[in-house]
Amino acid sequence: MTEDFGMEAAVSLDAMIERHIAALSAISEAVREWDERRAAGDVTNVVYANALLKVTKEEEATRLWIVNYRPCNDQQGWQKLTYLAAYLFATRGSLKPEEMDAVLSMTEPVE
Repeated sequence: MTEDFGMEAAVSLDAMIERHIAALSAISEAVREWDERRAAGDVTNVVYANALLKVTKEEEATRLWIVNYRPCNDQQGWQKLTYLAAYLFATRGSLKPEEMDAVLSMTEPVE
């Protein structure tokens, strides 16, 4: 599954959670900077839009990696579910139906 996102198979769930948090922070920072420049009357340019697009794609890729991650044990299963629940509460978002199906089908550890 990780090959779909160009990421190494050896990447851990912890590392991807950290990467996802960093991507969310980068999105927040890009939007804040863009808003500050607009409020100051500066003309926003394509650079800000491209920066936002780049970090948004990184966020999506890491989120999908986590959604599709198959835990190796119960601890990882709980970690994945806890992180996704915290992410959804914090963003007041939701998962697409296919993402929810993936979470439900891949949360059970592989025996």
